[in-house]
Amino acid sequence: MFLRISLPSLKSANPLSQNNKNTSRVSCFINKDVCNRDGRNVRVSCQLMHDHLEESYERNKRLQMSLPKQDFVRTLLIDNYDSYTYNIYQELSIINGVPPVVIQNDDWTWEELCYYLYKENAFDNIVISPGPGSPACPEDIGICLQILLKCRDIPVLGVCLGHQALGYVHGAQIVHASEPVHGRLSEVEHNGCQLFHGIPSGRNSGFKVVRYHSLVIDSESLPEVLIPIAWTSTGTLPFIGSKVSDKYNSREIQIDQSIFVDPVLPEVGDRSSNIIDYGKTRNAKVLMGVKHSTRPHYGVQFHPESVATCHGSQIFKNFREITDDYWLRFRSSYKKEKRANSDAHMQVSSASRLYRDFNRSISSDNNAADRPRKENHGDKDLAHNNTDIKCMDMFNMVNAHHASTGFKCLKLKWRKFSHLAGQVGGAKSIFCQLFGHEAENTFWLDSSSTEMGRARFSFMGGKGGSLWKQLKFRLSDQSDGCSNGGGYLSLEDSEGSAKTIFLEGGFLDYLNKELQSYRYDKDEYEGLPFDFHGGYVGYIGYDLKVECGVTSNRHKSKTPDACFFFADNLVAIDHKNDDVYLLAIHEESSSMTQWLDGTEEKLLSLTGSVMIDLERQYFRPSTFSSRNAGFTAEKSREHYIRDVKKCLNYIRDGESYELCLTTQIRKPIEALNYLGIYLHLRERNPAPYAAWLNFSKEDLCICCSSPERFLQLDRNDMLEAKPIKGTVARGATEEEDEQLKLKLQLSEKDQAENLMIVDLLRNDLGRVCDPGSVHVPHLMDIQSYATVHTMVSTIRGKKRSDVSAVDCVKAAFPGGSMTGAPKLRSMELLDSLESCSRGIYSGCIGFFSYNQTFDLNIVIRTVVIHEGEASIGAGGAIVALSNPEDEYEEMILKTKAPVNTVIDFE
Repeated sequence: MFLRISLPSLKSANPLSQNNKNTSRVSCFINKDVCNRDGRNVRVSCQLMHDHLEESYERNKRLQMSLPKQDFVRTLLIDNYDSYTYNIYQELSIINGVPPVVIQNDDWTWEELCYYLYKENAFDNIVISPGPGSPACPEDIGICLQILLKCRDIPVLGVCLGHQALGYVHGAQIVHASEPVHGRLSEVEHNGCQLFHGIPSGRNSGFKVVRYHSLVIDSESLPEVLIPIAWTSTGTLPFIGSKVSDKYNSREIQIDQSIFVDPVLPEVGDRSSNIIDYGKTRNAKVLMGVKHSTRPHYGVQFHPESVATCHGSQIFKNFREITDDYWLRFRSSYKKEKRANSDAHMQVSSASRLYRDFNRSISSDNNAADRPRKENHGDKDLAHNNTDIKCMDMFNMVNAHHASTGFKCLKLKWRKFSHLAGQVGGAKSIFCQLFGHEAENTFWLDSSSTEMGRARFSFMGGKGGSLWKQLKFRLSDQSDGCSNGGGYLSLEDSEGSAKTIFLEGGFLDYLNKELQSYRYDKDEYEGLPFDFHGGYVGYIGYDLKVECGVTSNRHKSKTPDACFFFADNLVAIDHKNDDVYLLAIHEESSSMTQWLDGTEEKLLSLTGSVMIDLERQYFRPSTFSSRNAGFTAEKSREHYIRDVKKCLNYIRDGESYELCLTTQIRKPIEALNYLGIYLHLRERNPAPYAAWLNFSKEDLCICCSSPERFLQLDRNDMLEAKPIKGTVARGATEEEDEQLKLKLQLSEKDQAENLMIVDLLRNDLGRVCDPGSVHVPHLMDIQSYATVHTMVSTIRGKKRSDVSAVDCVKAAFPGGSMTGAPKLRSMELLDSLESCSRGIYSGCIGFFSYNQTFDLNIVIRTVVIHEGEASIGAGGAIVALSNPEDEYEEMILKTKAPVNTVIDFE
């Protein structure tokens, strides 16, 4: 069930505008002089705003009468361009009985907001989300200050930035905390007010909360109208725990009390901004909650929606009770009747802000307002693919309307060879002998590390049958300044015919339409244990973030921004059962068995002994050290450390919780056998999400040994992300190795990194998943690879029926582990710090099957060979606890395996 409301046509505003943002935030702290979106200086005077006692819209006189509670509560959720808002959305969807309506803080004018609050009576309460920046800066807080000042008769709950805004509008000072605290826990005590009903209080009570903030309300400046209701009762605590159950918010997380740590921000040298520190918080206890003395307005500094906050769901339940009780006391029978009538007008999806560039429409006609508005993410006339409709049932309709609709009915043929892979030398032997002799235009999604169930299947292929084609997409120069991308797509079919077209809507919009144009019979792939049955294989480059909500790219990639094959023939290997599968897809009107017959004959003739000759062919050990002619770094050690310090200052000023800073190293490379480099890399650094891609026309080879899954969607519509945050080198001895592994597990810094990205991925999945379905079955597991130990978490959720596979990718791309949080602001800051495009690095490699399943990795630990140059990207998450020198060493560690592979092979 989705709550819907008819919205007016709204102006588009850029929340990440570069209108002297640092300067405006300096003045916000000093004298409240700020730059608005038009670049004009304005003065924010909270005292003058307080003097304005008249309100533009007054509710009719309320009758003191008893009214029955409703089965649902309607929340307006204001998103301050944060990356945790949809975690709140998921919580409220279950607790309220209906999903909230989400708008961003600059979507509605004050007049539009008042119309829906007071004329339509459309909402029962308001929740103000966290977000980057300061409530003193209009660009950061948008309409929220007016809500807190003027909506005195509507229950409001502010979280983090919303909490600070509640203090700020009533005259409290917002100052730097004694230290930035992001992704770390504290125990909290409270005064027992209704917001904390049923929640324990104080040290060792089990009420531990996750904090993400650098700024706080100065408790000594708190005005009389605001009542403090919660404080920290301990310093920061590390998170130590194992699995988190699906009911994570009601679970007490066990912490080893012997390892409490309360570090301070390291010295970072010169500031990256000129913000003047107003001082430290003057009390040992940090204010964690406030309420208004006469209005139903509350604020909490911590994040009740975090996966690691205990009793977070109870806080939202209590806010619903506060809302119900308030309206029981004050809503008149007239308003009650009006409320019931207004429900019929709730007609626009509450997920309407899934993407920033989503266009709203309105009809002033009351009848139009009563009709559900169809939501689209792409072509407004394009129907979603109904995978429950059998291809055979659709056949006649497809044939009759094929010319007008563009639907393609695909047929699948496949053959299974049980326990064959090991007999013919394994995946490497099969690829090299079937596709490696002429490795042009080949792919290999290679699960080269399958230990502990990390991965199970590998897929490989080359130039195929009549449906095969190659796609290359480059963003246009103009797309740097708009929100939806746009660029040039080059297509080449199996006959070598090529054309280039301009895609105004961008590549992902094109891919979405293509995938939704396919019709198929699900019965044809029943019995296959994997979800890739043919379709698109390739990569999406980092710069396609401009199609996912980012406003611009500062740098342009040398490589194409996306490259894919449409693979109609492929080989799949089940590493668990040692089975080999051959698959071929074709259109309904054709029949294709030639490739299956020929490949079966080749496959059955393979022998493992052939690999001895292949090793000699592909691997040439070096006879001299070429380290003197090694890689050149995009940034020196000093430059990288200086950028880490800038990141720390952005974090200190509340601009971000975590910034994933990266850089590139490069090396001219001779015309070698690039497949040999990949084979050497997979031996040196086997990984569950490894990949080989060769696009010969682009002079582009990708040798990837990624241990990280970005996002997977299976045939049961389950989404899964597996972010990695926290990396340490393996030890030289078994004892040292175990010590390093334990050190990573207990590291408060690495726990904070991981937790922040887990909450971010929960948010991204929450945009497109059924309410209540997003959960974290594995939190902060330690996994070991050939050269490193890593901290890995798993997030899952059930995809909503009204969103497509590409919608899911757009909601989460780029992967949060490569950006930081909040994602949009963090990417903006990183673009200003990094000196070149990330290109393919930080993007994703994988497949989009024609049946709308997909599996994509994060492109790390990768050698990209393009036009005679090898490049390797690396970086790390900068958090408040980061040490600049250590961050540089971690970045170098991550380049070790791919760098040594290239050098050894030359």
